Amino acid sequence: MFLKNAWYVAAWSHEVTHSLQQIVVLGEKICVYRNSQNEVIALEDACPHRKLPLSKGRIKGDNVECGYHGLTFDCAGQCVWAPGGGRIPSAAKVRPYPVHEKYGLVWIWMGNAAIADADDIIDIPNFDSPEWGINRGAAMELHCNYLLMCDNLLDPTHVAWVHESSFAQAATKDAPLKVTRTDNGVIVHRWMMDVEPAPFYKKIVEFDGNCDRLQHYEVRYPSHALIRAVFTPAGTGGPDGTLDEKTFVMDSYNFMTPTTETETRYYWFQLRNIRPDDEDLSRMMSEDVRHAFEEDRAVLNEVQVGMTTKTSPHIDLSIDAGQLRFRRQLEAMIAEERMVDEKMRA
Repeated sequence: MFLKNAWYVAAWSHEVTHSLQQIVVLGEKICVYRNSQNEVIALEDACPHRKLPLSKGRIKGDNVECGYHGLTFDCAGQCVWAPGGGRIPSAAKVRPYPVHEKYGLVWIWMGNAAIADADDIIDIPNFDSPEWGINRGAAMELHCNYLLMCDNLLDPTHVAWVHESSFAQAATKDAPLKVTRTDNGVIVHRWMMDVEPAPFYKKIVEFDGNCDRLQHYEVRYPSHALIRAVFTPAGTGGPDGTLDEKTFVMDSYNFMTPTTETETRYYWFQLRNIRPDDEDLSRMMSEDVRHAFEEDRAVLNEVQVGMTTKTSPHIDLSIDAGQLRFRRQLEAMIAEERMVDEKMRA
């Protein structure tokens, strides 16, 4: 169950080279490479003759040559040469996918190419700001459905048990949650007042003593998350707080790309408002965040097994309100998209 008319992350920019390779997005196999202008090209990874993946062929100039009988396809997916002489069959073509590079990522549009608009890619304030530092890591392979990770990123409460040594603190177990539906997703958030900073943040924040902490968990359709952590000295936070000059803010961006119904590729990076040029801090944060995400992966991989093999219904709790709202709206969007597609094919 996937929304097709949306931008998904296909790869980190550095992962796509001048060699052919196969990626899988929404269950579709795609051949990606860079042409002589260093542009990313994405084509259906199946020669229309006998369906050998084009990624098993070779690059000829800017074109792709099938490794079985040499059918050659240009960057738009049109066959420009076929063996045997005579006219090239009209069906000798493969689907091209719109792609766009932004934020060091390659984005791919999986639906109707006529409505693909790069301006619809998520906006990330401060990405290029010299006043904000960044840390990131390699994409993670999850053996679970992408919506399970979306659930996880709308669930501030899970940190109390899954991330005891990093993001957890006593208040994360039962502080009340607020759920807000937006035009493009769902936000689950809460302020926790006058609490001790969680272990991960305690060694980063630039003030002593207790803090007021904001957990802002937001997932936007189809599967892009912003997790904003705000730590400010106790007494300066809250919805109407003034925030101290030493307030620490970390914006964690998380992009879940479904590969199959039970596999997900997870891309992430964090922006921070302190010490932008501190490479040691970036390295430490990347390692610690990666460790925390490994804790998520271990849990969610087992949740997928449990949901697949369950012999009794699962239940929902009050803390699941944001997740359920997100899923209901996404299901409605997918259903509407399918209805439109069916009318166009009729």
